[in-house]
This record gives sequence, structure tokens and C-alpha cells, in this order.
Amino acid sequence: MFNRILAATDIAVTGDAPVISAARMARQQTARLYLLHVMESASTENRRLVRHFETGKEMIADADYAHAVGQTLEKTYEDDLSDVLYEIRITTGYPWEEILRWARQIETDLIVMGPHSTRAEEKGVIRVAGRVGSTVENVVTRETCPVMVVNRAALDDQLRFQRVLVAVDFSRSCECAICFAAALAKQHHSRLLVFHMIPVPPFPKYTRNDYTADAAHAKKRLESFYEGYLDAIDHRYLIKAGAMPHLEILTCGGENNVDLIIMGSHTKEKSGKWYPGSAVERVAYRAACPAVVVTDPEALTHWDLSVFADDGEGKDRLIHVFSGT
Repeated sequence: MFNRILAATDIAVTGDAPVISAARMARQQTARLYLLHVMESASTENRRLVRHFETGKEMIADADYAHAVGQTLEKTYEDDLSDVLYEIRITTGYPWEEILRWARQIETDLIVMGPHSTRAEEKGVIRVAGRVGSTVENVVTRETCPVMVVNRAALDDQLRFQRVLVAVDFSRSCECAICFAAALAKQHHSRLLVFHMIPVPPFPKYTRNDYTADAAHAKKRLESFYEGYLDAIDHRYLIKAGAMPHLEILTCGGENNVDLIIMGSHTKEKSGKWYPGSAVERVAYRAACPAVVVTDPEALTHWDLSVFADDGEGKDRLIHVFSGT
């Protein structure tokens, strides 16, 4: 399914989970791997003023230094890149801009990144729990192709994607996520778990009967929205009630030992940028397995996929809190 995979890393001397995972995926799928290392600078006046990756001393990055970084990356990932067709690029600039620039140049099928900078302390960046970091956020909000966020190196068995959780509301981006997940499931013979959370506030009068009625209503909506994408695919719907979507998604993923979580981004601005949404950020930040974010219908064109036309009739895309009595 993936022919061109772009992995981005900001470290050179030790293995980075996104690169290791992307290399394993590229080997399994006979894909070409593009490994990008951006020599980021804290200076806004001279982007070539960087810290040496070994000594930490400030210096001007020239061609010789970039070559040295590339050689170090080759050595660091020597075993991971065996039997993988790959290309390494070393550049300077803002990481998210360079990632987007190269991704569009090579027309990548997938971008693989870590949830936050591994050099945050060195760069004076404060990590915020539940936030994926500005680089991932800037890529997700602007890129159309799927973005995979990796917290820990995925095992080969995990990257066969036999159990995939797709977390959905009824937004257009979640429909894109289902369409993408269905194509992946056909390729890998995966079992899809389509997860939806009924957002129930702590209200004492909300009874078990209310939940049963809401769950039945939600399942009918899920089937009306997504059954057309899931024909001939092993799948089932999982409906939970809760107040914190990311916790329910992570719990469901852990209980079912899933290999991959797929989500749609939250919403889109009129200007064309997508917001990742708090659930996407918190799941990607904490997930034990890779998490893929699908933002835009254009992301599906890489695989000749498309979502069904939205005629606006009969499709209630609103989030219902609960029915109540």
C-alpha cells in the first residue's frame, strides 16, 4: 500500500523510534524510505547556526558538516536500513517546513514522525503532556497525506496491522479515516474495530436504559455512514460512553491489543488548515502502538480512493451528547 515513506528525525547518534518503525515498514512493503534530518537552529536570523550533534557547540552548518551528519545517520541505522531502498537528506530550516517541502516533492504516501522533539530539553522547549509538539501539529494541519505518529519502535508483527482500531465521530475527516482504514484492511487482511464514544456528561438521571437506547441509535448511524466502505471486511462496532474520548480510545486499544490506531482530525478552518483536535493529540502522545492521522479527502487520491459524495441529506454529522429522559 505504501510505496514512498518519509521518516523525520532530529537525532543522529542513537536510533529513533519513527525511523526504525518506518524502515521496518519499508522492508515489509518493499517501499522506498526517505530519511530526513533537519539541522534546526534556535536563531531566527541565521538558520545555519546550529549546535554540533556530538559536542553541542554552536557552529555554522556547511556542506562538510551536513555530510558528517549523513554518515552518522548511515552508521546509526546500518542494521535497520539493510535490504531497504532508501535516501537520506540533511537540510537546515524549520523542521515542519522541510518535512512538507520534501513530502510534496516526492509525493510521499506516508509521513512518520515522533510525537515531540527528542531534543526538547536541549532546545529549551517545554514538553506539554498530551500535546504532540509543534512540528507534528504543523505537519498535520497542512499536509494532506496520512501522518503516522510513533512513540516506541513498532515490532514487525505489529506492522502487519492485523488488528486496527478506527476512532470515529461523524465528521468528514473520520469518513476519510474509515476509507483509508478499509483499503489498508483489504491489503493486510486486517480486522477493523470501528470505535465511537457517546459523550455522556456526569448526570445522575442518565440510566442504563438511556445508554442502551443511545448505543442502539449510534450503531444505526455508524452503519448508515460506514457500511458502504466496509463491505467484505472483517469488522465490528465498539460503542462506549464517556467524557474523555482519548482515554476511551486508548483503553479500547489496549484491551483489544491493536496494532494501529487510525483517526480523523477534528475540524477544518475556512483557510484550509486542519486542527488535529485534542483527542488526536492525546492519543498520539500516549498510544503504545502507531497512530495514523488522516485529515483530508485529497489524502485518499494516492490509492485511487475517495469518500462518497456528501449530498447533505440524511446524514446527521452532529455530535449528540445523550438522549436523556
